[in-house]
Amino acid sequence: MKSSRSEELFRRALEIVPGGVNSPVRAFRSVGGNPKFIARGEGSRIFDVDGNEYIDYVGSWGPLLLGHRHPEILAALERALSFGTSFGAPTELEVELASAICEAMPSIEMVRLVNSGTEATMSAIRVARAFTGRERIIKFEGCYHGHVDSLLVQAGSGLATLGLADTPGVPQSFCDTTMALPYNDLDVLEGAFRTYTDRIAAVIIEPVVGNMGCVPPLPGYLEALRDITQRYGTLLIFDEVMTGFRVALGGAQERYGIRPDLTTLGKVIGGGLPVGAYGGRKDIMSKVAPAGPVYQAGTLSGNPLAVSAGLAMLRHLKAHPETYTQLETRTAALCEAAPQGVTVNRVGSMFTFFFNPHPVTDYESAKKSDTARFGRFFRAMLEGGIYLPPSQFESAFVSAAHTDADIERTAAAAREAFSA
Repeated sequence: MKSSRSEELFRRALEIVPGGVNSPVRAFRSVGGNPKFIARGEGSRIFDVDGNEYIDYVGSWGPLLLGHRHPEILAALERALSFGTSFGAPTELEVELASAICEAMPSIEMVRLVNSGTEATMSAIRVARAFTGRERIIKFEGCYHGHVDSLLVQAGSGLATLGLADTPGVPQSFCDTTMALPYNDLDVLEGAFRTYTDRIAAVIIEPVVGNMGCVPPLPGYLEALRDITQRYGTLLIFDEVMTGFRVALGGAQERYGIRPDLTTLGKVIGGGLPVGAYGGRKDIMSKVAPAGPVYQAGTLSGNPLAVSAGLAMLRHLKAHPETYTQLETRTAALCEAAPQGVTVNRVGSMFTFFFNPHPVTDYESAKKSDTARFGRFFRAMLEGGIYLPPSQFESAFVSAAHTDADIERTAAAAREAFSA
């Protein structure tokens, strides 16, 4: 496998970009070696600057549900380019995308478009505090909700990969109102509510965790969480930046039959372009300016490019419900390649091979995985033309562009790597 051009670019990047990358997990620190610089994508494939071809299971970290350069999304982008990229003013397309989101997720009665998942979670927390008049937030260990100061507490994902408990630069006072509890543990959750009773504004959770690897909720866990928050007058926020439209058209809330008070969404609603959203009950969202007193703004929010791409993707998914059956079947077939001693977690088209012989149900059990062994597996798969997330603590994704042949080739490469 050639790598000279990627190596050259990485040397240049190290001089002018912190760590040589614009997001930490891209640096390959936990798996060894240097990152591959990607030149282009097509369907289920990506191609690096040295001409190497890979079957891609990162998919821009989840939002490329239809694969790279889907023709309907490209056509929508071309139409958008014909009339402009940004106006800083309302467009009809924004209303259409908001309507499509509300239709797919009935818990969302009103929605505000923003520019990223981080913006969405930050804004949802602000609205929840204003609506309840309370300050405390509960999050869960290993759940990542963007790089918001007050939520970088036991945040999993890149922080776990880099071995950082939290991050410098965040004042302690910002974190004092955030409690990080173990995921899937109802006893601890009940105890926190008994202690703080009427002081908890919101609970924010990845209903299926993707940032300590793919970790699903235990049976009854989300139902109990919904019951507890309702009893104590606390808002329940589902962070569906990763699961929205991926594990079902209506996200994890459709899959598990739970109706949160607020929902945050990310790049998936833009077909992979930079965009996000937060929405929920009308009485809560009516607090957002200019309808209410909670300020939040963004010049590029609802820009025509991202909105056009998102609409094209959501319309395609609505017109082709069989997409989800196909994704389930192919992802399940791929996961069968794991041998004994490797735990596989999967929800829909999200999956993780944990190099851990025991069940992985929370951050503590995820951290017991053999990251050195994962690194060897990752490198073997990369050499075999399979591009996986370069971290034990990230979910991988199958797209609608992956064919049965892709899955068979990937499973064969995985079996060979496992045996080695």
